[in-house]
Amino acid sequence: MRTFFLLTTALTLIAGMALAQQGQPGAQFIEQWDMDGDGQVTLAEAIEKRGEIFVMFDKEADGTMDAADFDGVAEHLAAENANKGSGHGMGNGPGKLIHEAMSAAYNDADGDGLVTPEEFRAATETLFAAIDRNSDGLMTSADFGRQ
Repeated sequence: MRTFFLLTTALTLIAGMALAQQGQPGAQFIEQWDMDGDGQVTLAEAIEKRGEIFVMFDKEADGTMDAADFDGVAEHLAAENANKGSGHGMGNGPGKLIHEAMSAAYNDADGDGLVTPEEFRAATETLFAAIDRNSDGLMTSADFGRQ
């Protein structure tokens, strides 16, 4: 039951990391990650959401993510992309960055093959800074516009 719940929740959270397929750029991401409903995502909200994702993919619940955990992330992202069909690629914008930020290489700062919550948090801060194109401390639809 826990696995079903985690996979269902992961699908919802990771799906929100993609650019919106129609309408306002980044709308789906903002909707999923904007915890207070003000139309923008703060660094604190991003850290909290990625913390939830860390817990979901830490299969052994040992407080680290290893290669097997990241294999699960990659499989999930591949399935998500397949479900979207062709024409819904990540391009070179924030959606691509968000997906790259779910790789072991992006998160394993010390290169030991294990990602700790601290490394994952630091990677969240790096990701946030990369997406926050106008450096106002907020991720909004303006940050998801054409690069």
